[in-house]
Amino acid sequence: MRSVRSVLTAALLGAGLAVVGAPTAHAANTPLPAHVFSPYFEAYSGDNPATLSSESGAKYLSMAFVQAPSAGSCTVDWNGDTSQPISSSTFGSAISTIQANGGDVVPSFGGYSADHGGTEIADSCTNVNSIAAAYESVVTTYGVTRIDLDTEDNSLTNSAGIDRRNKAIAQVESWAAANGRTVQFSYTLPTTTSGLDSSGLAVLQNAVQNNARIDVVNIMTFDYYDGATHEMGTDAEHAATGLEGQLATLYPSKTAAQLWGMVGITMMPGIDDYGAAETTTVADASNVESWATGKGLAELSFWALERDNGGCPGTGGSDTCSGITQNTWDFSHAMEPFTSGSGGQTTNDFSLAVSPGSASVQQGASATATVSTAVTSGSAQSVSLSASGAPSGVSVAFSPTSVTAGGSSTLTATVGSSVAAGSYPITVTGTAASGSHSATYTLTVTGTSGGGGGSGSLSNGGFESGSLSPWTCQSGSKVVTSPTHSGSYALQVTPTSSATGECDQTVTLKPNTSYTLSGWVQGNYAYVGVSGGASGSTWSSNSGWNQLTVPFTTGSSGTVTVYVHGWYAQGNVYADDFSLS
Repeated sequence: MRSVRSVLTAALLGAGLAVVGAPTAHAANTPLPAHVFSPYFEAYSGDNPATLSSESGAKYLSMAFVQAPSAGSCTVDWNGDTSQPISSSTFGSAISTIQANGGDVVPSFGGYSADHGGTEIADSCTNVNSIAAAYESVVTTYGVTRIDLDTEDNSLTNSAGIDRRNKAIAQVESWAAANGRTVQFSYTLPTTTSGLDSSGLAVLQNAVQNNARIDVVNIMTFDYYDGATHEMGTDAEHAATGLEGQLATLYPSKTAAQLWGMVGITMMPGIDDYGAAETTTVADASNVESWATGKGLAELSFWALERDNGGCPGTGGSDTCSGITQNTWDFSHAMEPFTSGSGGQTTNDFSLAVSPGSASVQQGASATATVSTAVTSGSAQSVSLSASGAPSGVSVAFSPTSVTAGGSSTLTATVGSSVAAGSYPITVTGTAASGSHSATYTLTVTGTSGGGGGSGSLSNGGFESGSLSPWTCQSGSKVVTSPTHSGSYALQVTPTSSATGECDQTVTLKPNTSYTLSGWVQGNYAYVGVSGGASGSTWSSNSGWNQLTVPFTTGSSGTVTVYVHGWYAQGNVYADDFSLS
C-alpha cells in the first residue's frame, strides 16, 4: 500500500486476546464470504489485531505486510523483521481469537516499502519453489484461506519477479487441491480512475499465461497523483467499472456476475498521501458500499484500520488518523454491512458505536451521547452496556442499560465538582452471547468558567448568562433558547452577504503554552478558531451538533482571540459549550 513508505520499523509482537463470551468458532479451511469487508491492519503498528477487530466491528482483516528481511532472501517475516517470524508466537493468538469469533485474516505480501526496496518475496527470491513454500507456510501456520499480494512500484516492472510470483501461485493452488485445502489469491494493484494501467494489466496477463487462478483483483482507489481534484467515491466506482471491462477481455468465458465477483476496492479514509484534493469522506464510503453491494463486488477494504478516527484534522497521509473530522470507526461501520455470502454457518454478531465520540464538560456539569448498536450478522440479540475507565468523581449511566442489537441507549456522564481537569478515555462495552465489542468515549473535564481575561479561561462559554457579554459579535448574532447543545442557551451566528456574523472573545493565557479550544457547532460552514497571539481554525458543515477542536500554542504575551463565525449568506450557524484546556 503506498501510504506505508518508510514507516516500517521494528514492531511489537501481536499479543492474543482471550475469547469473550461464547463465540462460534471459524470452521477450519472455511473460505471468506463471497462479498467481504476486510480493512487493512498495519502489522507494524504494535496494535493487537484482535482488539481492533473487536472495537471496530470488522471481523475480517487484511494484515500488512509479509516481507523478506533483505533483498535476495527466500524467507519471509512479518514486516521483514526477523524477530517476527511466521509462527504461532507472532500474531498466532490474536488471529485465533479473530477466527474463533467467526472472522479471519488475509495475510498481505509486499507493500510499497518491500516493492520499492526489493524485499517482496518474488522479487527477492529467484527460486519458485521457495516462493511457493513461503505462501504455504503462512497458510498452514495460521489456517487462513486467502493471501493478498500488494504489488506496486518496482514490482510492477520487474518482469522476472512477476513471472516467478504467478508460477508460485499456480504451484500453491495445485498443492492446496491435492491436500483438500482452500487457498485463494488476491492481487492489490494501483489504478487510474478508468481502470488498471498497462503495468497492472501485464501482471494479470502473466497470471493467465501461467494458469494462476486470481480470485480477486483489488484496486487502490487513492493516491492518483494526477493533479486533479477528485470526488473519491465516484472515481472509485469508475475505476472498478473500468477494471470489470478489462477482466472481461482477460477472462472471456466468465459472466458479468463472475467478473464483478472478482473486483475489489480499497479506499483510504480522509486525506490521502497526495493531499486535500483527494479526500475520501464517510459518505463516499457509504455510497461505495451500497454501489458495490448492488454490483456484487468481491471485496471492500480501506487503508488502514488505524486511520479510522478523526484525531488529526487537516493532516494528509497519516498512518494513525484520517485527517478529517469523524467519529472513531465511522468508515468501518459504513462498510461493514458489505460482508455477506459466507461459506460457513452464519453467526450472530453486532457492532457498537458512540456518537459523539467525545465531549468537553465543566466541573459539576454533565454530557450525553448516543450508544448505537447494529446487527452485523445473524439475528438480533440482547446487548448489555457497561463503561470502564472513568476517573473518580465521574459517573457514567445508560438508559436503558441493555438493548436489542439494532437499538440505542443514551449515555450520561456526570462530572463532580472536584474532578481534576484533563482528558479521560472511557471504554463503552456491549456484551452479548456472541461476545463483546467496545468503543472509546473521550471525556475532557474543564474548570468552571471564570472571569475571562487574565483568568486563563473563557467566560460565558455556554452562553448560560442569557446574553452575549463578554463576547462581541457582528450585527444580527444573538443568544437563543433553541437549538442548544446543553443547558438553556446557545449562540446564533447570522451571516449576511457582506459579513460572516463573527463573535469574538479575547483571553489572556499562559505564554508559550499549548492549549486546545473546543466548541460545539451546527450549520453550514461553521468556523471555530483563534487569532492574535496564536493562529488556528477548523470548520464543519453539519445539520446536527458536532464538536470542533483547535490546538494552538500561545505566544510571548499569552493573549489570543477566540472566534466563531459562519460564511457569507450560507445560513445561520449555532454554537455552544466553548472551553479551553
